[in-house]
Amino acid sequence: MINTKKQIETAVLIGVITRGQNTEQAKEYLDELEFLTHTAGAKTLHKFVQKLDRPDSKTFIGSGKMQDVKAYVIDKDVDMVIFDDDLTPSQLRNIEKILDCKILDRSNLILDIFASRAQTAHAKTQVELAQYQYMLPRLTRMWTHLQKQKGGIGMKGPGETEIETDRRIIRDKIALLKEKLKSIDKQMRSQRGNRGKMVRVALVGYTNAGKSTIMNMLSKTNVLAENKLFATLDTTVRKVVIKNIPFLMADTVGFIRKLPHSLVESFKSTLDEVREADLLIHIVDVTHPHFEDHIDVVNQTLNEIGAADIPVIMVFNKIDAFKYIAKDEFDLTPIERENYSLDDLKKTWMANVEANQTLFISATNKTNISEFRDLLYDEVKKIHDIRYPYNAYLY
Repeated sequence: MINTKKQIETAVLIGVITRGQNTEQAKEYLDELEFLTHTAGAKTLHKFVQKLDRPDSKTFIGSGKMQDVKAYVIDKDVDMVIFDDDLTPSQLRNIEKILDCKILDRSNLILDIFASRAQTAHAKTQVELAQYQYMLPRLTRMWTHLQKQKGGIGMKGPGETEIETDRRIIRDKIALLKEKLKSIDKQMRSQRGNRGKMVRVALVGYTNAGKSTIMNMLSKTNVLAENKLFATLDTTVRKVVIKNIPFLMADTVGFIRKLPHSLVESFKSTLDEVREADLLIHIVDVTHPHFEDHIDVVNQTLNEIGAADIPVIMVFNKIDAFKYIAKDEFDLTPIERENYSLDDLKKTWMANVEANQTLFISATNKTNISEFRDLLYDEVKKIHDIRYPYNAYLY
């Protein structure tokens, strides 16, 4: 009987601890890279980390460590090696020669995930544009087979000609995709304009923080929500009514550190829903050991896209994972963060972050949701009353 089951690709991950980083940060970055690898559909077999002042200009990691990686790749018959930072074209070529397997960097991996997740014409066009922009400076890698042929006479010219031809084709493709995006963006701006002046709320946050689950809960719809990175690419907009106030809520693509610049550029139109929002709900996965860094990444991204001045409600989600353990007056064991109660959380620095309002919920277990709805209603009503002062007497 023929086995038609798809073989899961295996991967080795590589990271570098540079100045200003510590071992814990490097581990967290590689854990996130492993999650990205899992999201892409591959299985991580091993992680290699090396301390360096800066990544090696030729092979990213040192020659000794590279030989360790090579030995492991051969021994375990590994399908691909993934680096946690972007590789230069020359680094890619050098590493491929040594390891003789598929080599990906972080941007390449994220682009692959985005390509598999894109559903609509808008998302597919944005991802395709980002892929071509990523590919353009790396074209010489596609022609390394020419170097393997004996003799250099007569080979240099045709090789360069092929590369230049490909460059022109890709530049033309990029120009066409940009024009296509302009047309789609124009249609989407028209759609946003047709929604009238309803109050607009946008969910933002680090990827996998629970935005889609909260969207489903508030709008009573069924937006895809799963424990994988970038479950949502296309912005989903739904009408929500709390008490007597209707407003529009948008679920946007999750943010992540080291997001490829080409993706940020091509997805700017998708982030218009964030820029044009009247109110942002910043969702934070409070169970993540480095959620403070995630808050910084989201805030930096909001600043980059010109959305830093929009009012924010900070929502710390997934508090159901915290298990409060009562302690008597003689027990001097310190209470770990995982043992905080809701009242404990409200007394921490998290309750005083730079946001208009802060609260703690569990979207999965519906904990503290009534307080969330009341707060959201109050904030939306303030904006609604300013926009429609003649309707204020109705409430």
